[in-house]
Amino acid sequence: MKVLIVEDESMAAKRLTNLLLKLEPDIEILDQLDSVKTAVKWLSANEADLLFFDIQLADGLSFEILNQVNIQTPIIFTTAFDEYAIKAFKVNSIDYLLKPIDPEELKHALEKFHQNFRQPEPQQPNMAMLEQAMKMLTKQYKERFVVKIGEHIHTIPVSDTAYFFSQDKATFLVTEEKKRYIIDYTLEEVEGLIDPQDFFRINRKYLVSMRAVKDIVSYTNSRLRIILHQSDEMDAIVSRERVQDFKKWLDR
Repeated sequence: MKVLIVEDESMAAKRLTNLLLKLEPDIEILDQLDSVKTAVKWLSANEADLLFFDIQLADGLSFEILNQVNIQTPIIFTTAFDEYAIKAFKVNSIDYLLKPIDPEELKHALEKFHQNFRQPEPQQPNMAMLEQAMKMLTKQYKERFVVKIGEHIHTIPVSDTAYFFSQDKATFLVTEEKKRYIIDYTLEEVEGLIDPQDFFRINRKYLVSMRAVKDIVSYTNSRLRIILHQSDEMDAIVSRERVQDFKKWLDR
């Protein structure tokens, strides 16, 4: 069986590949792509027996691939979205797996493929349901944060924010003018509220915008040190496991 994987997180793609080969050693991974653009180009010239699409890619939702290429191949979507949000497209030949992918769930998805979709006329994706799901999953990101300055309440636009960081159990927003404010969110919560196209979580402490990156320097143990326009801190280090994804984020 020939498989194409479209996944923009290198660790997730590697995990999926390993699980697939463990479950079915004769599977051939034709390619691993990381964007809508590369997937459209590949599928315009090649074919596979089964497709694995991560829903949210660096340059858009993978549903957009189906708007640009006539795909006759069964698809299994992988996603970090919760089950409630994606029930809209679990129909016909569409299936999904929540990340991190559970081996048993992957096994069941492959069994479904073998049982139902290797027929002379396999069912095709329900495009109306996919369009509904796409609307549900096109997330509206936060535009501003409320901060307290003395007795006053102000709002800081996300577009004016250079980076967020955590320290001593507090989360700070730092503007492009180097002003620092405490906000009532954890860094994990902030990460889920703002557009990942504009901000990247380089480590447990920092969530930085593209605009804030002044320089990038090679660091020990295959890591990268980020020099920020608005900070002289020495610990803005891209953790080793995030280096490849960070480079892809920069190279969009």
